[in-house]
Amino acid sequence: MDPEQPTDESSPATPEAAAAPTNAAESSQQPQADEFELVREGMGWYVLRVASNKETRVREALERKIKIEQLEERVGRILVPTQKEKRLRGGTARIYQRKLYPGYVFVEMATEPDGSIPEDVWFVIKETTSVGDFIGSGGKPTAMKMPDVEKMLAATVEPEETPALANLNFKQGDRVKIREGPFENFEGDVDEINTQKGTVRVIVTIFGRATPVEIEYWQVEQI
Repeated sequence: MDPEQPTDESSPATPEAAAAPTNAAESSQQPQADEFELVREGMGWYVLRVASNKETRVREALERKIKIEQLEERVGRILVPTQKEKRLRGGTARIYQRKLYPGYVFVEMATEPDGSIPEDVWFVIKETTSVGDFIGSGGKPTAMKMPDVEKMLAATVEPEETPALANLNFKQGDRVKIREGPFENFEGDVDEINTQKGTVRVIVTIFGRATPVEIEYWQVEQI
């Protein structure tokens, strides 16, 4: 796994669904809001399959090679969209970058008139370690639809707000079971969720009385 970026490999979207015919770095890859541009003239966005947990290394390697080979006119941005998440570990909150599309890198490039990848560009890409094929058919990559490009690029713009606590998927009224602590194996209903502290208040029955107990979110499970 990339040492500089702890990740959660779950993916809320599938790049195959985003790729369809069209006419149309962690710090280094993050565009500013005022630089937001869907696609550069004469180019399209394409989805490249890569080895899982190697997305960042592939992006950095491709950026170096494209610059060395002076192929910037054919290849534009190379992105690995991520999302900030806050997680509690040992009572301490830490900010992590979760990859939104594990196993994929997004490449902005210009193809030949017949839709194929220029030979010099494809040679640089396929000779890069951990790289697979582009999503497409007939040996030609399929460009992403513009709505999906917009969604993908929006994910690379760093949000200003503090990220919410990850994996805290409970809601008021959920029936849960306490897994650890002095109330282990008690069942109850979620009464309140504190995303800043990472705690859940559960109403359990103790000696025949409804009693609220506050515990850390990882100590309960939904039933």
